[in-house]
Amino acid sequence: MLLDELEKCASSGALPMHMPGHKRNISAFPWLSSLGGTLDITEIYGFDDLNCPEGIFASLEQRMAALRGADETVCLVNGSTSAVLAAITSVLPSGGGLLMCRGSHRSMYNAAELCRANVYYLTPPTESSFGITESVEPYEVERMLDLHPDIALVAVTSPTYDGVISDIGAISKICRSHGVPLFVDEAHGAHLGIGGFPESAVTLGADLVAESLHKTLPALTQTACLHINHGLVDPDEVRRRAAMFQSSSPSYILSASVDACVSYLEAEGERAARRWLEAVRRFEDTAAGFSRLRLFTGGDGIFARDPSKLLISTAGTDMTGVSLMRVLREKYSIELETANAETALAMTGMGDTDETVARLARALSEIDGACRTAPDRGSPAPEVRLPERRLPAHEALSLPSEAFPVSDSVGRVSAEYVWAYPPGIPILVPGEVIDDGTARTLMSDTSLHSTKKRLPHEIFCVSAF
Repeated sequence: MLLDELEKCASSGALPMHMPGHKRNISAFPWLSSLGGTLDITEIYGFDDLNCPEGIFASLEQRMAALRGADETVCLVNGSTSAVLAAITSVLPSGGGLLMCRGSHRSMYNAAELCRANVYYLTPPTESSFGITESVEPYEVERMLDLHPDIALVAVTSPTYDGVISDIGAISKICRSHGVPLFVDEAHGAHLGIGGFPESAVTLGADLVAESLHKTLPALTQTACLHINHGLVDPDEVRRRAAMFQSSSPSYILSASVDACVSYLEAEGERAARRWLEAVRRFEDTAAGFSRLRLFTGGDGIFARDPSKLLISTAGTDMTGVSLMRVLREKYSIELETANAETALAMTGMGDTDETVARLARALSEIDGACRTAPDRGSPAPEVRLPERRLPAHEALSLPSEAFPVSDSVGRVSAEYVWAYPPGIPILVPGEVIDDGTARTLMSDTSLHSTKKRLPHEIFCVSAF
């Protein structure tokens, strides 16, 4: 494994007259020891180049491709963001039509901006009970492809941040019948297809699939993969773009964690995933007995769900999702992923055990028994409604702009993105008209949301409108 080779290098006594500048001198810089500084090298003889793999990295990518069922795989240490940017810009011509989910991650919007894309949106309905976006309907993809012949790429997020999966098999067949590549942002689904979890987009016909290894698998943060299936995309161009968006000095420590992750999955992946899934199923059994809290388990508009995501609703109780998150943190020392007015999200991963998942179940059982019923606060989320688009995003960003209080911005054209993070989905895109509903959202009570970026009090608007 790469980790073994890095450890050999660290103990070899070789004098590093090359980058990085700390020179693996742990005695001078002791804090680097805990950060893996002794293993931190640059592209030296015998260690290959992640952006131009021929040796150990080429072997790693071949093993990952075989593991996931792809024709080729590009390993990345700049996260799925770099995978999304590489995938879209490698396929979409400048000014080309891009059909994408409105609830896509910000990296997809950035890629559309770089390509000066003509963007069309897929807007699945909102599930009424939990307020989350439902699955993308294949017939809606086909309708949009028939309606807009300039669409050169379809981009779907599956699973979503909340664990909703779309029928990628059906969507991929529709895209192929139109000769249009399909890119799937599967950042939250690197575990799909392993040990009983739902099938991955990689084996369901998608042409390009981005996966974040670190979100659910045993790999360090920022590690990701871009899987390529041959036919409608140029793999050489995909690789060229991946090298463009990845650092020219990729971390060997992060790369070693990818290599170790692949080795673990090859040896233990199926058994580990089954144990993980069994622990989650036991949690579901416990949650089925809750009196007031509710676990999301699917619905009519949900093609499939990723059971590793535990979405808890507090609707009809005297708690909000944010207060539930706070109680779990302060009383039980359990930190959730995120929360809002009506729901709280716990993410499980391959590193979870029977005990960690059971600990969450016990805590929620106690909270469920202690909380009280309360009047319904109304629908947890409104239907997805597209604002009027006056200008393409890239054009709005290039025009003179000025800041206005949100309360005075209604009717003006946005000159900036406004994100809800996590998960990095835009409330407003440059070039869109700010209406009453959007302004109210921006002025809403942020205490009901655990967003890491507060919503703005002012917003930049295009001066000419």
